[in-house]
Amino acid sequence: MSSVNIAIDGPAGAGKSTVAKGLAKKLGYIYVDTGALYRAIGVYAMRHGVDTKDAEGVGALLGDIRVELKFIDGAQRVFLCDEDVSEAIRTPDASMAASNVSAIPAVRAFLLDLQRDIAKKNNCLMDGRDIGTVVLPDAQIKIFMTADVEERAMRRYKELQEKGINDSYEQVLKEMKERDFQDSNRPIAPLKPAEDSLIFDSTGHTLEQSIDELTALIGERV
Repeated sequence: MSSVNIAIDGPAGAGKSTVAKGLAKKLGYIYVDTGALYRAIGVYAMRHGVDTKDAEGVGALLGDIRVELKFIDGAQRVFLCDEDVSEAIRTPDASMAASNVSAIPAVRAFLLDLQRDIAKKNNCLMDGRDIGTVVLPDAQIKIFMTADVEERAMRRYKELQEKGINDSYEQVLKEMKERDFQDSNRPIAPLKPAEDSLIFDSTGHTLEQSIDELTALIGERV
């Protein structure tokens, strides 16, 4: 029996990762946060003094990079050259670095096989920017999750505050608008809904409401 794959795409701060984790747990699927893979490559480039917008420079590093997703006690952990970087990749700098390296064709090709291999072997729920359009175009269910940019920025601002990162709300909002523009206008695999995506707007929803509504939508189709 072939695996069941659910693709969730959408802009930064839409709640994709948090909702996807909850959905995966409810459905008994593996959760794959593809953005974490791009963050890991961005962090590797920064640590090696390479501009994350420098396609040639970043491309030259790929032969030395080993990035793995391991599922430990039901949670995804990200390993970069055998180091658990699950926390190190969650800073604002890592977020922008991920957006930069994700626009580099060599990086996307480098990670594509890894993502597809996980999906082939498991019932999985995968989130990112181009899962339904590029990575898993044959996914049985595709969801494009969005929310008002001000609400997305407030969610991210609160997350950063909880981690002791004291960026202002105005700075977070500015960076989120910049990332939205960059992700939506890059020439390779831009952020956009797949033609057969379900559009889900989480503005004003609690986490539980989003999970319950999407569980019902998925249940109608699987």
